[in-house]
Amino acid sequence: MEERADAVFVFPDYQNRKHKDALFDLLSTKHRVPSMFQHTELVEEGGLLGYYTDFLELRRLSASYVDKIFRGGKAADLPVEEPGRFVFIVNLRTAKMLGLTLPQGIFIFADKIIE
Repeated sequence: MEERADAVFVFPDYQNRKHKDALFDLLSTKHRVPSMFQHTELVEEGGLLGYYTDFLELRRLSASYVDKIFRGGKAADLPVEEPGRFVFIVNLRTAKMLGLTLPQGIFIFADKIIE
């Protein structure tokens, strides 16, 4: 019995970014597997979906923590905060290439749709 992945989440690391062309060729062209990434550029270049924390918000939040520590606050006393905003991207070109029809409800949540 041959097993096959229904979809792939591509971890955002240096190697995957470095070999992105081979990765897209393998996933989208050769095996036609839907893929999800955590970088806008990789979704724009051929990934199906992108879902990740809004990095600008994280930077602002980090800066406020650094400010509190520089003003004498103790890191151990600062609350742990969860990201408040996530970005969701859909690449319709890739969906079409994969022969997928995405449910209309998915577009309600999309921050960006690549056509």
